[in-house]
Amino acid sequence: MAVQVPEQGCNEVVLVGRVSAPAEEKVLPSGDVLVSWRVVVDRPPSRRAAAESGKGAPVDTIDCVAWTRGVQRTAAGLAAGDVVRVDGALRRRFWRGPVGAASRCEVEVSGVRRLARAQASR
Repeated sequence: MAVQVPEQGCNEVVLVGRVSAPAEEKVLPSGDVLVSWRVVVDRPPSRRAAAESGKGAPVDTIDCVAWTRGVQRTAAGLAAGDVVRVDGALRRRFWRGPVGAASRCEVEVSGVRRLARAQASR
């Protein structure tokens, strides 16, 4: 089976998971507004994980950021535990902090949609 590689590459991310906490808004030194939140995604089970007993299912916590107002408004309305679908692209952001240069990988979100509200605790 031949794999077709796009001429200009492809950077698309689709996540479905639970919001870990309400989104946070931050005003950067440049004056730009950044809204960030985390999505917890179940990791597909591996043979090794299936063989280990007594451990919970592995998860990944993915940092998500929104630069556009519409996505920021939607993210601000999400609650911890909401199930969401996130569409975007993987980005590595660089900045200069108090201890020097720093970077992080995150999903730059182009769209987010709530699929289910968090279940109320009983």
